[in-house]
Amino acid sequence: MPLGDGEVARRRGQHNSGATGLGGTRGEPHEDGTAPGGSGMEVTAEEPQLGPALGDGDAAAGWGEDAGGGLQPAGMEPEQFGVLGGEESLMAELSERVQKVVKSSSWWERHGVDASILACSLLALPAGFLCLRSARAVPFLAGILILGVVHHTLSVKGSHLASHNALSESKSWGKVWAVFFIELCSAFTAEQATYNHVKLHHGYTNVIGLGDSSTWKLPFLNRYVYMFVAPLAVPIITPLVALGLLRNVGLKEAARTMCCMSLGLYCHYWLLLHASAFQSPWSALLCMLLTRSLLAHPYIHVNIFQHIGLPMFAADRKPKRIHLMSLGVLNLPRNALLDWAFGHSLISCHVEHHLFPGLSDNMCLKIKPVVSQYLKEKKLPYNEDTYGARLRLFLRQYEELMVHAPPITELVGIQ
Repeated sequence: MPLGDGEVARRRGQHNSGATGLGGTRGEPHEDGTAPGGSGMEVTAEEPQLGPALGDGDAAAGWGEDAGGGLQPAGMEPEQFGVLGGEESLMAELSERVQKVVKSSSWWERHGVDASILACSLLALPAGFLCLRSARAVPFLAGILILGVVHHTLSVKGSHLASHNALSESKSWGKVWAVFFIELCSAFTAEQATYNHVKLHHGYTNVIGLGDSSTWKLPFLNRYVYMFVAPLAVPIITPLVALGLLRNVGLKEAARTMCCMSLGLYCHYWLLLHASAFQSPWSALLCMLLTRSLLAHPYIHVNIFQHIGLPMFAADRKPKRIHLMSLGVLNLPRNALLDWAFGHSLISCHVEHHLFPGLSDNMCLKIKPVVSQYLKEKKLPYNEDTYGARLRLFLRQYEELMVHAPPITELVGIQ
């Protein structure tokens, strides 16, 4: 994997990553000593946000200068997020190029496109429930498909964008959307989802013991059960894991989460009984499981394909941000269904998303040519692979990738 002139990647030893269950939390403290229980929703302000360029008398909110004169998000720790300044100007140079694209983009491009996809999904719900009333196979299966795609669009795409406050430029509305999509639609806890995803996974991408994606590993399952059977249990595991994480949040937040989760699940159940005319409670519950697990297989696959198997780093030896993201993140090809339901930032623009996590899916797609050209221009890795190739790799090397602890990579010449 090319790292530029005089830069060599090497791996040493094995590290016991202490993998936990699917979708759970590792429970390790943040590098700055912050515990999960004290994160709160303000965690969204901890991620690096892309802002307009400074100068011309327009001091853009959220941006300032670091000690070397380079751009960095206001209030961010340069060491934590690898913001580069002075002679380490790669990230600053790329940020300036991306800022030009963002500044020239309309509100529709920045937020409107993704908001419209989520709105269309909500508007499609009545059609899905009504199709399930039919005794004929084709309309009934159409109803399953509609509700399954809508659920994943709201619970994956909506929750992901909301956790990064990428649905609105208002932080207050961002919190509202986070509760709606993460708790009501996904049956999870907003505080813990945001903490684990934004602060750990994004703040310490591919760093052993923090953001190394080991929470997705279930080493006691064999490759075929994990890859093809276990995803069906995601709708059951998700709220159970959320209940276990409520001990890490305050009483007020826990009560709100319980209410929203219960309301979301009960509304789904009630609509199947009354709008779709299901005769049996068990048939309604089975339909809930089917629709909520319709795209669970690609959901699990995408989350492991794009990080596991790529270089992992020790916390005290991690490279700067741009090297960390270019080495430890991988893009998959565009796919119409997954692009709609999961969003570009989780499929074909994952590298761009990790470099600029505050951007919406549509903006990640728009800056993709800029980012890929820049990384290739600087001879930095730009990882891309197909879904099929990654699936074959994980089936072939399952124990190495998903059971054993990953080797630690050291970069020589750039740390």
